[in-house]
Amino acid sequence: MTSPVDSLLTRIRQLQDELEEEFRQQRERFRYSFRNGRVVFEAEMKARHRELRVRLWAFLRQARPMVILTAPVIYSLILPFVLLDLFVTIYQRVCFPVYGIERVRRADFIRVDRHHLAYLNGLQKLNCIYCGYCNGLIGYVQEVAGRTEAYWCPIKHAARVGAHHAYYAQFVDYGDAERFAEGLEESRRAITKPGLSGIRPGSGSGNAEG
Repeated sequence: MTSPVDSLLTRIRQLQDELEEEFRQQRERFRYSFRNGRVVFEAEMKARHRELRVRLWAFLRQARPMVILTAPVIYSLILPFVLLDLFVTIYQRVCFPVYGIERVRRADFIRVDRHHLAYLNGLQKLNCIYCGYCNGLIGYVQEVAGRTEAYWCPIKHAARVGAHHAYYAQFVDYGDAERFAEGLEESRRAITKPGLSGIRPGSGSGNAEG
């Protein structure tokens, strides 16, 4: 019998498929395609983009002074982001093979492609590179953290969570002590690949880390 959670997850996947179809139609509308992983616009559309580009000096003149003054604060965050990227990548490369968890492909989350748009000036392109990297990195880190949580502590929180990763919906309910050991076993089986783990699913099931 299908549980309400499974039905909701199926519906979510269906909506994601519908969203991808909508994106495909938008690609046709804006006349671009993918060639060897790179976005290519039709020549006429690319020329139109160049006409719509706001020159850098005009762009800066339109910006409020306080916005310009806050720019160093925004860009200073690149340092902790790069360190986070480095440490999370090292973490999953060292630990995931031990747990038997398949490593997260960083390239599936960090997309830096908006700087190819001809209607953006140089500063806008730099901003888009920065945003693409940082926001993609957050998604990458969340996926690594989600798989880790699914292995060690697959228990829902008592209070509502503002945003959660893809594995959270199948976690054991908060306070369901009877099903915790079984739910931990199921969550580990779902997140691990047979033959990769040096730890048997279920080993240490009474000693999960939250």
